[in-house]
Amino acid sequence: MQILEEKLAHLMHTVEELSDVVARQDTEISLLNHRVNALMKREAEREAADPGHVALGDERPPHW
Repeated sequence: MQILEEKLAHLMHTVEELSDVVARQDTEISLLNHRVNALMKREAEREAADPGHVALGDERPPHW
């Protein structure tokens, strides 16, 4: 019986640690999503401000 209680305590501790990791990852993912959205908005505004500009990232390299 004592072995089962020890294993249960260990598992509960592990679950709490994993829960903390998931919570931190959720916060980080939310922050990263916010940053990506801000960058996409900024790039869209930049493209709208200069409609004749060709973004080099959209062109295929000459060796393709």
